[in-house]
Amino acid sequence: MKKHSIIYVLASMFLALTMVSCNDYLDVNRNEDAPDYVDAHLYLAGIEQEYFGLYWDIRALAPLTQMMGTSSYSSFASHYYSLANDAGGEQWRMVYWNQGMNLENMINQAEASESWHLAGIGYAMKAFSWDALTKYHGEVILNDAFVPGKLTHNYDYQEDVYPIVRQWADKAIEYLQKEDKTGYGSKISGNDFIYGGDLAKWIKFAYAVKARNLASLSNKRDFKEKYYAEFTESCEKAFSSGDDDAVLSIWGGSADAAESAYNNFWGPYRGNLSNVYWQHDYAVQLMTGTIPTYNSEGDKTLVEEPAHAAYPYELAGPDINLICDTTPAVGHFDPRPLIKLATEDGNDVDITTDRTTLRNWTFLGSGFTSSTGPVGTAPMFWGRKESATSAKDGVGRWLYRDNAPYIMMTYGELLFDRAEIEFKYGSKAKALECFKKAVDADMKFTAKYITKGAIVNGCHQGDKVDAATFNKIADEYLAGPYVGGLTEGTLTLSHIMMQKFIHLFPWGAAEEWVDQRKYFYDIEYTGDYPSTGNGWDLTTVTMKPEAQKVFKGFYLAPANVQGRRGTYNKDNNGSPCFRVRPRYNSEYMWNKDNLKVLKPISGMADNYQCSIPWFAYPGDQPK
Repeated sequence: MKKHSIIYVLASMFLALTMVSCNDYLDVNRNEDAPDYVDAHLYLAGIEQEYFGLYWDIRALAPLTQMMGTSSYSSFASHYYSLANDAGGEQWRMVYWNQGMNLENMINQAEASESWHLAGIGYAMKAFSWDALTKYHGEVILNDAFVPGKLTHNYDYQEDVYPIVRQWADKAIEYLQKEDKTGYGSKISGNDFIYGGDLAKWIKFAYAVKARNLASLSNKRDFKEKYYAEFTESCEKAFSSGDDDAVLSIWGGSADAAESAYNNFWGPYRGNLSNVYWQHDYAVQLMTGTIPTYNSEGDKTLVEEPAHAAYPYELAGPDINLICDTTPAVGHFDPRPLIKLATEDGNDVDITTDRTTLRNWTFLGSGFTSSTGPVGTAPMFWGRKESATSAKDGVGRWLYRDNAPYIMMTYGELLFDRAEIEFKYGSKAKALECFKKAVDADMKFTAKYITKGAIVNGCHQGDKVDAATFNKIADEYLAGPYVGGLTEGTLTLSHIMMQKFIHLFPWGAAEEWVDQRKYFYDIEYTGDYPSTGNGWDLTTVTMKPEAQKVFKGFYLAPANVQGRRGTYNKDNNGSPCFRVRPRYNSEYMWNKDNLKVLKPISGMADNYQCSIPWFAYPGDQPK
């Protein structure tokens, strides 16, 4: 990718956070020393690059979903966080400040000059950003967001925000398909780090935003009548292959990069995953087919002579371990843990191709707030043997590379969405078709970012399995019992949602949290939704029996099983977290009165983070 400088307006200066080189900053106020107007296309690159903020908030989301354990954002791992901090508030900053008026100005100026295609891209990004924001926070400030002169702002309820997101996506499609006589030259293609100015892909992106928005409503009783037709139409017109994935390219460069932030937020050079984030034990159990079984007291049973020393507990049967198992048979071995998870095995050798060796690699998961999990200590995401220098780490591996792109939305994700909706409201045959395509898409997605490394100081840099070996094992797995062998009669919702968890790991933690919340974390309750005394009390969350769960083997921290049995902060009143509070240093500093009147739980209440968002309720949100 050619590096170039842009002139770009930002209400907050990029500092070292942006990955776009800025030689000049324009003051948005009219004065004699700086202009107050910039060509609309010059906003584009900077607006796009602000999507790296989504990865910042995965520091909170991955622990919330049991994709990662952490000693850094440990409060989120415990489903509670103190009010007076901005942790987990990057999306709020991204939408209202970093993109904010810059995106509004780009759209407004493009519309005024009849630059319809640029305006269409703007509306597509606006729809994507606000869809992510409302799913994360629930109620947001939309209608009052950019009104000049307002010092306090009313919140809009999620049921009103959702259709506006889809209206923006429709506006994007309308403009992108409209005749545009603007002589862009390279003004769009040279500043578009997602699709390089490919308008057909931007149209698919807008349809994908609509499909993603509607998929989160699958728990609604009126979904079939109200949303199914629009959802399926959007899916048909959205991504048609992995080539359409929404991926934000960055430059990388490690220590040679002009700015640290030219490197991926997760790469070893920036060190944000460092020694404070690890793969959670649930993610490891799910991907390796090692979900344990629990006795009537909720305890695991040790096996005297386990097949693998790393998995010493009696394993649940194939009705629970739906992804793969430990049987050394062709088609049972899922190769994705070899790439997505970290292991200390294979660090001191070159690329490994022997499947027997690969099957014996050890994958260990962490606890909620400690690297120590139920069996041992989880390794670093980069897979090194020990705490090391950045030179020893190299540029990292897979999506944890310095030059890895930021993944925003994928073809595989939409296929899993379609499989879920068809399974519940449409055709089981269509659900099975979409499911098989979805797992295949994830295999291709995983292989796409495999990067061969080198051996430096006895430690392997990069991925330890090459794409050819991965693809061969993947083909066998796809033809085996966990994908190819499934039928309309044997496919379950759990197959779909658990495989989707693996596809989203960990880049799509935000959408995984949507799924877990709309199925209420598999909490056992009566009526339409859980509540205090009906799913949890001050010390314990009651989980559904495994046979009734969507996410097999998933237990919240206060569940009464071995390895959990914790408690949430007293302010939660026993409830898990269902939303993230708005950013403290804006809303809780000057907009308290409008937070106070939110229902059903006030935004100023100690347990506001436990207020269930509208998208999860089968019916209307209680008033």
